[in-house]
Amino acid sequence: MTRKVKKLWIALAVAAGIPLTMWLCWYLNPKTKMVAAIIDKTVLTPAGQEHISFLWILNHEKLTKTASTFYKIDRDYFGFFPLEGEKFRLKGLERFNNDQLQQLSEDINLVYFTDTYGIYRNEWYTQKNNNERSGMVYGGMSSQDIELLKQMKQKKKLIITEFNSIGSPTSQETRKQFEDMFAMHWTGWTGRFFESLDTTRNKELPRWLINNYKRANNNNWPFKKSGIALVSNQDRVIILEDGRDLKNPMPHIISGEYGQKVLGLPEEIKYAFWFDVIQPNRAINTQVASFKMDVNQKGQALLKANGLSAVFPAVLMHKETDYRFYYFSGDFCDNPVNLSSSYFKGIGAFKWIFYDTSNPMERSSFFWNFYRPMMTTILDQEREYHNK
Repeated sequence: MTRKVKKLWIALAVAAGIPLTMWLCWYLNPKTKMVAAIIDKTVLTPAGQEHISFLWILNHEKLTKTASTFYKIDRDYFGFFPLEGEKFRLKGLERFNNDQLQQLSEDINLVYFTDTYGIYRNEWYTQKNNNERSGMVYGGMSSQDIELLKQMKQKKKLIITEFNSIGSPTSQETRKQFEDMFAMHWTGWTGRFFESLDTTRNKELPRWLINNYKRANNNNWPFKKSGIALVSNQDRVIILEDGRDLKNPMPHIISGEYGQKVLGLPEEIKYAFWFDVIQPNRAINTQVASFKMDVNQKGQALLKANGLSAVFPAVLMHKETDYRFYYFSGDFCDNPVNLSSSYFKGIGAFKWIFYDTSNPMERSSFFWNFYRPMMTTILDQEREYHNK
């Protein structure tokens, strides 16, 4: 065997040994029991896209539902369970009575509402147009959900919620209870960045969004560039278009000192998915990070005319002796990550492999650079809290 061939074999052995070593380090790391109630009412497939990021963190950190059992993405949550042949099973908190909810709040360490938007007929049943709105199969925050949150708050246990927990289709009465409980208010507005607002190019633009705008604007849809669509719960639509209303079409999240120094957040990161516009009581909640839309003078005037601001909360936190609460104003737990990568300790050193920064619509970088450090720190703090 020549020296060159030997070097090649050594290089291959080292390359194969790195992932094996990373897996062994993960495997040998001890498990920690942390019981989490995950509420996800928007599960179209067993892949559990709306709670996959949280399961990735739990698995990577070896946080388990019992002393030895890992969480299963298609099993360990409350909500909508898809079955074959357009069948499904509902296993939400709606089937719990007050005594059962009380017991659940005793048994768990934390609750995480990843999504209550729900499942709609056009998404679930075949041969439907999923860009159109339709009747709801299941969804919305329920009175039982509120009762569990009330019990968790009273017991000073960790509460994590995010968009869409209290938006449509949650009832106004239930939403008000949540808002009063956690000192915040949903303005009724949600939004999202679209790489193209040209209906001839972007077939994923929601048909209801286009129709609602045209209905109020003489049947016109003049947009061709990228931009941000803002939609109210009264079906009012505002379009901020690149160049016309925006200096930079992509929304960004700006993190404050606590977010950067404690939660490991970047100072600034792009965000290309759904968000809602929240107004917090700042005497009670800390605004850890903020969304920013880079509007010009015309865009600023359009926002002001509709009672909106270009800067609004992205991460709210209440972390005091009375209770512990987080609200994420975006679909933060919905990221295109693969659970298989969670089995390798130190995988974060290779995060650059998993995303292409030249693609404005990619969301993997948000998971690796924002969601993962934030959630890992929150769960580390939870471990320390229970070890005291």
